[in-house]
Amino acid sequence: MLSTATDTAYRAWDEQWATEKGRSDWLRPESEVVDTAAHLFKNGFRRALDLGCGLGRHALHLAQTGYAVCAMDMSEVGLNELRATAAAQNLTIETQRASMTSLPFDDQSFDYVVSYNVFCHGDADVVAAAVSEARRVLRNGGILQATMLSSRSAAPHRGREVAPDTFVWDDGEADHHHPHYFCDTARLNGLFRGFEWLQVEDRQDVALPEYWHWHMIAERKR
Repeated sequence: MLSTATDTAYRAWDEQWATEKGRSDWLRPESEVVDTAAHLFKNGFRRALDLGCGLGRHALHLAQTGYAVCAMDMSEVGLNELRATAAAQNLTIETQRASMTSLPFDDQSFDYVVSYNVFCHGDADVVAAAVSEARRVLRNGGILQATMLSSRSAAPHRGREVAPDTFVWDDGEADHHHPHYFCDTARLNGLFRGFEWLQVEDRQDVALPEYWHWHMIAERKR
């Protein structure tokens, strides 16, 4: 059974994204997503999912590139911002309010799934279910580009462990009051069974050096 009580970070994002200042750090697409999206589009990838889209920084870029895009998140505030921006830019983006552990899409619906700063929000059961759902909705040979929190991070040492490898920070800001899952290489490989690594790097966050993130590009295998 999923520990869905840990899958609550969207409540903090609803509050943060209600203000212009809170939105300001989440408007620009990651350069590595821009590069990967362009490469895949040239190779015939056309249908994309922004899984945990937030304000839609990646969904908007994908639509501008020419993808048929679906964007989902549990934050209604984020989705409303995305809808308004897409309308202002005359972009067509399908939006869904849904949990990452229960995606409202058919099997093998997408060529490309992007999920940045999303899968880490929950305990091990929630994270495993979310990754499994991402694999389910990708076609065979489809690409997942995602990040996860790394156990190399120093941040857990000042937090409180609420489940194995899962931490909250009682004095933290933004979503830090909600559970975050950290994994090492072995746990990462276990979570992403059914994928073949194309690129994986454990990288320190420049702005927040106490955090390390896995940056991954993986192909769905049968």
